Amino acid sequence: MIKVAPVGGKDVTEMRKVYAGFVTEQIKAESGIIALEADLMSSMAMDGVQRQFPDHVINCGIMEANVIGTAAGLSLTGRKPFVHTFTAFASRRCFDQLFMALDYQRNNVKVIASDAGVTACHNGGTHMSFEDMGIVRGLAHSVVIEVTDAVMFKDILNQLIDLEGFYWVRTIRKQAPTVYAEGSSFTIGKGNVLREGDDITLIANGIMVAEAQEAARRLERDGISAAVIDMFTLKPIDRMLVKNYAEKTGRIVTCENHSIHNGLGSAVAEVLVETCPVPMRRVGVKERYGQVGTQEFLQHEYGLTADDIVKAARELL
Repeated sequence: MIKVAPVGGKDVTEMRKVYAGFVTEQIKAESGIIALEADLMSSMAMDGVQRQFPDHVINCGIMEANVIGTAAGLSLTGRKPFVHTFTAFASRRCFDQLFMALDYQRNNVKVIASDAGVTACHNGGTHMSFEDMGIVRGLAHSVVIEVTDAVMFKDILNQLIDLEGFYWVRTIRKQAPTVYAEGSSFTIGKGNVLREGDDITLIANGIMVAEAQEAARRLERDGISAAVIDMFTLKPIDRMLVKNYAEKTGRIVTCENHSIHNGLGSAVAEVLVETCPVPMRRVGVKERYGQVGTQEFLQHEYGLTADDIVKAARELL
């Protein structure tokens, strides 16, 4: 059950500290977790965890393919490996290992991919991945998730410790816009309806959920009723929810901090063309690579703001 938080807030706890706290709790609970890093310990607040529990945290160095292979081997011993690195390295750099060591062999490994899209900010274009979820969703057995805020991240992590299989979780590292109130729980594979509407549906994930909520409020001021859906599971996508709201509102806008190719927009379009074709627009990164900048600048530069969502909605209306 979800509880929607008051709009406009920002998480008190950084996402990286949620992850470090989760790993610490699971080590103390003797759950079998083992955390692997690729020389990004301080970036994910894991350096302190390693100092406290050196037998449960492994820094494999700047060798992402080796991290995945090591995690696969550890899973065969009964351990529960959680791997963290940046999205660019958790997808492009080690794709063959994701296929061979994890997905093809059906190993039980959870990959936490941070610095999603423009939130990589000052790490620049080489570290700013807009294609990562599209890469991983092509694997046959992968589950691909983009968490929305700290409340969701904590709940999803606590579910993953007991789930078997290859899960790939995209997140930001620092504070996210607050979308959910404490006490919310989430069902992987099911989207969350945050706001009802009759004229158009905004389907978003990650940092774009808060932008979609703001866009819906602006549209409401002009008498336009917009539904907002948080589609935090990209694969398997909630096909029935997409179909139902396509039938209800007749128009869809997708909103993602990712390329419009092979991400949320593509996944929704696939469902629509097979179940209920309606006009749609895709708000996301269009044929661009990343660059250095603040998140605010980059969201405007790549068309990832509430203004861009409103513009797309008006085109359909």
